[in-house]
Amino acid sequence: MSGHDQLVLCLCELTSLLWRLLLPLLFLTVFSASVLVLLVLALRLWLQSSRNARRARDGRPTVAFFHPYCNAGGGGERVLWCAIRALQNRYVDVNFVVYTGDLGVTGQQIMEGCRRRFNIVMPRPVHFVFLRHRLLVEPGLFPHFTLLGQSVGSVFLGWEALTEFVPDLYIDSMGYAFTLPLFRYLGGCSVGSYVHYPTISTDMLSVVRDRNPRFNNQDYVSNSLFLSAFKVVYYCLFALLYGMAGSCSDLVMVNSSWTLDHILSLWRAPNRTSVVYPPCDVSGFLDVPLEEDGDRKTHSIVSVGQFRPEKDHRLQIRAFKKVVERGRQGADTLSLVLIGGCRNQEDEDRVLMLRGMCQELGVADRVHFKLNISFEELKKEMGEATIGLHTMWNEHFGIGVVECMAAGKVIVAHKSGGPKLDIVVPFEGGQTGFLAEDEDGYAEAIERILAMPPATRTQIRRNARQSAARFSDQEFEACFLAAMEPLMGTLER
Repeated sequence: MSGHDQLVLCLCELTSLLWRLLLPLLFLTVFSASVLVLLVLALRLWLQSSRNARRARDGRPTVAFFHPYCNAGGGGERVLWCAIRALQNRYVDVNFVVYTGDLGVTGQQIMEGCRRRFNIVMPRPVHFVFLRHRLLVEPGLFPHFTLLGQSVGSVFLGWEALTEFVPDLYIDSMGYAFTLPLFRYLGGCSVGSYVHYPTISTDMLSVVRDRNPRFNNQDYVSNSLFLSAFKVVYYCLFALLYGMAGSCSDLVMVNSSWTLDHILSLWRAPNRTSVVYPPCDVSGFLDVPLEEDGDRKTHSIVSVGQFRPEKDHRLQIRAFKKVVERGRQGADTLSLVLIGGCRNQEDEDRVLMLRGMCQELGVADRVHFKLNISFEELKKEMGEATIGLHTMWNEHFGIGVVECMAAGKVIVAHKSGGPKLDIVVPFEGGQTGFLAEDEDGYAEAIERILAMPPATRTQIRRNARQSAARFSDQEFEACFLAAMEPLMGTLER
């Protein structure tokens, strides 16, 4: 036998051996895929039969909102309740459900908190599905790979929600995009989303790529070339998965121009995406006096925002300390009032840390914390303040900023995100506030406001109040209902 024949024989034997080895593997792969498909179909049929049985009992379709922290009292929660109120007024034959992880309260207590904090009363009852495993989306559970951990956790939490109650229409109103394919493909629901803040953005990538330390980029990562490169790859892969999940949404609403740019680049669904500015209780602050404050002997700065790390209350305290230290006009009687909600123990610990920081800087007697206060008390603090303060970098929108402007405060907001693009912009050619980026910039803006003639301050306050009308509850309801109309139409089929 020639060498050529031996080579051919050897190749034939090798091919036969590989085939015998790969055939069981191929069979196992096909079998596993078939079982998975059958399992998905079985789960979908089971969930749909559950929905059909519920529809037969109730005789009405149901819209469900996924909002695990619906009792938190922040701007996102105000959007939730205004959205449900608008839909209840328009669609009287539709039931509404909220998936929540607030186990320590009853549905009645949640609605009472809604009335007390936001001055919102529902036309009719809202039903609640209480989820037992909200811990799965707590950032404290994932000290590393937090974005991925919370996203995977949201899938399990979403599965709990879906098995507890199968709606006809599902709305993610808190940014858990990875629940969208779950409800669409397993639950057979129409799905929509209201995006307050993209889970990941190109700005976050640039922070890591430039090795810039921030609250979501620890020093030990920014100081390491290897860890920074690894995190960039991780963020890129996560952004790809996030975009795939978000693209499952039949309807996408975003809360600002800044959020729109990022969601369009990630979810790539321009025909299904629109800007719906969040509702701000503009009318609730219009009765705050707008007279000149020239006779005022004391001045206060008010900050409205949940005690979350990204709100950067530390920057507010440092800037306030700098103003007090310099002792320029008005600084001797100046105070800082930090108003916000605490969602959990982590937020309460953060408040303790901030109180300790005030002690260390020697301003504890001039910095006041107001936690989970009522709407009436919020208005009282607004009425007594001269300046409104906001320090979050790339704030998606900034409801607290709008509220301060509606109350006639001279706002100093961060020069980024929604405040820069949508809110603190000229109104009919007049100035509506100030923008700053760092400790010195905030201190200088505060000093400039205090040194202004009262008439100049009053004109800025008047411009700000008139400009804030663009973000009223009425404007939100009109835009929200118009955006939701195609999805609500699917309930009649």
